[in-house]
Amino acid sequence: MVPSPCYVMEESLLRRNLSLISNVANEAGVEIILAFKAFALWKSFPIFREYINSVTASSIHEARLAYEEFGCRAHAFSPAYTDGDFDEIMRCCSHISFNSLSQYERFYKRVKESDYDISCGIRINPEYSEIETELYNPCAPGSRFGVTADLLPEELPEGIDGFHCHCHCESSSYALENTLKHIEEKFGRWLHKIKWLNLGGGHLMTRKDYDVEHLIGLLKGLRSRYPNLKVILEPGSAFAWQTGSLVSSVVDIVESRGIRTAILDVSFTCHMPDCLEMPYQPAVTSAVSLDADAVKGASPEQNIYRLGGNSCLSGDYMGSWQFAAPLQVGDKVVFEDMIHYTTVKTNMFNGISHPSIALLHENGELEMYKVFGYEDYRDRMC
Repeated sequence: MVPSPCYVMEESLLRRNLSLISNVANEAGVEIILAFKAFALWKSFPIFREYINSVTASSIHEARLAYEEFGCRAHAFSPAYTDGDFDEIMRCCSHISFNSLSQYERFYKRVKESDYDISCGIRINPEYSEIETELYNPCAPGSRFGVTADLLPEELPEGIDGFHCHCHCESSSYALENTLKHIEEKFGRWLHKIKWLNLGGGHLMTRKDYDVEHLIGLLKGLRSRYPNLKVILEPGSAFAWQTGSLVSSVVDIVESRGIRTAILDVSFTCHMPDCLEMPYQPAVTSAVSLDADAVKGASPEQNIYRLGGNSCLSGDYMGSWQFAAPLQVGDKVVFEDMIHYTTVKTNMFNGISHPSIALLHENGELEMYKVFGYEDYRDRMC
């Protein structure tokens, strides 16, 4: 029996994605690693270790999680490392990419003088991206991410072994093809001189309509043009894409000016923030997603509802969905594909607890990873 609310990840679906990603890496001759910013449920790491060998971290805590729970030294990128964190970053990371030349100048001497085996890189900005939502576009004009080609010296600074580039968000292989043209046009004169190229995340290769063979061909072609390069991809969403759901329950139904809202025991702003930020309307099991205005003036017989979260934020709602039957208090409402970019982003605004987290094993056994309570809220607020 799945409690409510609860994130439920399915092992069989996770293994399906991991197998595909592993096959792409092997066929293309590249390394594909997990980006913790999208998924970091460490209790599932033993499954991941069957398919991949490393991860990427963007903070000291992610770096420690990699080292202590995944059992590897991470590939690190941060917009800005701090003096107090950097020793621990070096201990926990095999690769460190700097966002700026000034960060490199500030910290490289410490890397060079350390006893750790660390390969350093610089983040580049090709000034090209097909991401339409500016909130997620790292190459928007004036972006704080990366060094543009005109700011790089002809001879790279000592110790810069690689380039890190991130330009995608749930993108296709054809977006990568266009990105590579810009990278080679702007940074080609350095690509023969470095050891590795990290193409970042956003490569949604586990989506049904993704052209996996085209991706493999692109990566093989890149490696043939630059045989000196180790090519690295670090998607996050692709690993956990459509691997599970968020189970919720109806706790009340209210109506105002012809709009019926089913209030749930979950929150969009606390538990599904990407739905409001992106924005997009997630799929709900056994319901039809309609235009948001469809709820206005809908007759009761149509079973059309806006879904409302249980926080006090006025905008904590989405809609509309049409259900097969009228919703009742206690009914389950299941949001699909809610494993990536959810558990890593949840917050306790209003003191609202996180949903529980569970893994549905292939044998049908439900393993509860975590059940949250008052102590979690108290400890977070102190």
